[in-house]
Amino acid sequence: MNVQVFMFRQDDPKKCTAAKLVKFGLARPVTRTHGNTIVLDPFAKTTLLRRDAHICSSVTAIDCSWNLAQNTFAKRFSGIPRKLPPLLAGNPVNYAKLGKLTTVEAIAGALFILGYVSLCKELLNKFNWGHTFLELNEDLLNDYSLLQSEEQIAPLLSQYGFANFD
Repeated sequence: MNVQVFMFRQDDPKKCTAAKLVKFGLARPVTRTHGNTIVLDPFAKTTLLRRDAHICSSVTAIDCSWNLAQNTFAKRFSGIPRKLPPLLAGNPVNYAKLGKLTTVEAIAGALFILGYVSLCKELLNKFNWGHTFLELNEDLLNDYSLLQSEEQIAPLLSQYGFANFD
């Protein structure tokens, strides 16, 4: 599975997880998205599920500031838009906040759900807090990777004690 990042360079470059993935050759920077990539979009109508693995050749993350996300994602990117099911952030800035993921956390979560667990772990290993993301979410990610439909997400989240998500 290919990993791509569309970088807007809106945050501190020293903290940019996308830039670090590119630096280590784990992601390819792109200036355009293409039709057969899953574009990770927190505002997409459809949630990423394991079955999406067969419809794409890559996962593309849009690296932008959370403060500017609404405007950034108002632009239309070609590809297959998918939002992640709710996950807890493991990064130090948004630790344990539901959905406030860094670019690497979003990519890693998507890869795990799609069945690319070893690649997910390889990406997270480049960050000293990467293991925290997996520790917080591994059971949830395993359960998400087994779901057949979006309708199964809400009951699953209530089993985990999450209310009022989305």
